[in-house]
Amino acid sequence: MATQRALLVVDVQPTFCEGGALGVEGGNAVAEQIARYTAEHRDRYDLVVTTQDWHIDPGDHFSDNPDFIDTWPPHGVAGTAEAELHPALVDLAPDDSVKKGEYEAAYSGFEGTNPDGVHLAEILQRGGITAVDVVGLAESHCVKETALDAIKSGLRARVLTDLTEPVSPELGEQARERMTAAGVELVPSGSV
Repeated sequence: MATQRALLVVDVQPTFCEGGALGVEGGNAVAEQIARYTAEHRDRYDLVVTTQDWHIDPGDHFSDNPDFIDTWPPHGVAGTAEAELHPALVDLAPDDSVKKGEYEAAYSGFEGTNPDGVHLAEILQRGGITAVDVVGLAESHCVKETALDAIKSGLRARVLTDLTEPVSPELGEQARERMTAAGVELVPSGSV
């Protein structure tokens, strides 16, 4: 059976880029690179799906005294410009989009639903998807968790290493070790 592949564009939002509430160094550059990559290689994918942190009242996920492990400063607040897709992705035209974390912490795109309440796993299943490429922000958190959940869902998963950035080099290294151990392929976009 032929591989049906989806591109999952995870949390490429201003809130996770330089100047945002939880800005990742290199975030804006990643957004530009993802925009370029998808414009040039859209034909490689049967589906393109975006995810967004979309927090309304996520409880103790937000904190005035965050530990940056389980609690964070407010970010990805629903309805704000910071929570929208990054302006670089204005021409992306995804096939579907899921939002996650309205009333709880949510790291994996598989915790999100589209406007009709359909979870990401079902969107991919309906599309006959058997493999995913994961890109976006941040590699050490939401990209990692989305890729791990893809594997748990029985999909083949690759993270395109030049189209993501971690919160820190140390956390990025830990994330790559976990993903590799779980069976996620780590490859540069130029080799796919």
